[in-house]
Amino acid sequence: MSDSAITYTLYIQADPARVWQALTEPALTRRYWGLSFETDWAVGSTMDWVERGARTSDPAQVVLDCVPDRRLSYTWHTFSPEWAASVGVGEELRAALAGERRTKVTYEIEPVGDTLARLTILHEDFEPGGTLIGMCGRAWPMLASSLKTLLETGAPLPEPGHGTGQEL
Repeated sequence: MSDSAITYTLYIQADPARVWQALTEPALTRRYWGLSFETDWAVGSTMDWVERGARTSDPAQVVLDCVPDRRLSYTWHTFSPEWAASVGVGEELRAALAGERRTKVTYEIEPVGDTLARLTILHEDFEPGGTLIGMCGRAWPMLASSLKTLLETGAPLPEPGHGTGQEL
């Protein structure tokens, strides 16, 4: 992690097509991430984030790159009051997040032999020393681990605080 980017690489016992599904199909993203994306995944298309009953729509939430089974990139979401209320974020924190520049996420999927995929997550363009990079730096390892666990075992990791004895 630098002061403006997070890079996270993991190896998943699944083929690239299955990793792609986990990144793009609402039924799977809801299982390990708790949200879904509504988009056609065409470059330039907008993305609605649907999380805990709140829909976050913004013309600047767009697909930047999309090569099925290989690469996906999009702008990070908008920190709306509706989103904040749905996930329990207070107005002061929401306003701080909304005041930072929009970031982007890129996933690179590469086959490794016949049974593995290497997934590299790059979340970049953070405000150096900003609030969002700290939050995402703590969240991405858990999120990526839950995706990996879902694909390898059929069940995501439990949410922190739900029987784990730990909070993020």
